[in-house]
Amino acid sequence: MTKKLKTIINLNNVVLTLASNAGKVNILRGINLDIKSGETIGVIGPSGSGKTSMLMVIAGLEKVNGGNISVADYPLNTMSEDKLALFRQSHVGIVFQDFHLVPTMTALENAAIPLEFLGHDDALKRARTELETVGLGHRLDHYPGQLSGGEQQRVALARAFTPEPSILLADEPTGNLDGETGQKIMDLLFSLKDRCNTTLVLVTHQPELAMRCSRTIHMQDGKIINE
Repeated sequence: MTKKLKTIINLNNVVLTLASNAGKVNILRGINLDIKSGETIGVIGPSGSGKTSMLMVIAGLEKVNGGNISVADYPLNTMSEDKLALFRQSHVGIVFQDFHLVPTMTALENAAIPLEFLGHDDALKRARTELETVGLGHRLDHYPGQLSGGEQQRVALARAFTPEPSILLADEPTGNLDGETGQKIMDLLFSLKDRCNTTLVLVTHQPELAMRCSRTIHMQDGKIINE
């Protein structure tokens, strides 16, 4: 008998409207999406289609104007900012195109940030192990400015996976990397995802990367137009 997978992310008629100088802008227009635990979802579409905004909504970094969001059994649209921060620290890893490392902290210190927020006494030890896993055991004491783009993204991956999140949100993780380096980063990302059985939502402009996922979602004008 096949085991039924549990829904870990559910967006029900989600609407996001943001203010601008020209008035209100409809960013997400009735998004319905159900993602099972352990799935890999590739999200493609033109710039401005709402891909990154949907990730921010799933992470609880954007408050929606309508609809309901449930992530890891948390009703995000009814939670306070403090509770949302705790939710992210415990359940969600995020990898950005621009790495988002703290420039005044070493690779080891950057990778340890999520665990230190969660109060783990062994944060540096676990961060060291994760950096060794991504091939940066020899760069622990280097600052972001001393690392290549590929190395900075490896630090970002290590930081995202140190708490072993149930969900990883990746926003154009290879966007600032050359083709060969980007391929290595994606191989590493999928390897880490498999090790932790993490649910992955990957935003990319590259259809070939999205095709590595179990499902591909195409967005346009703030809507999911097909899968």
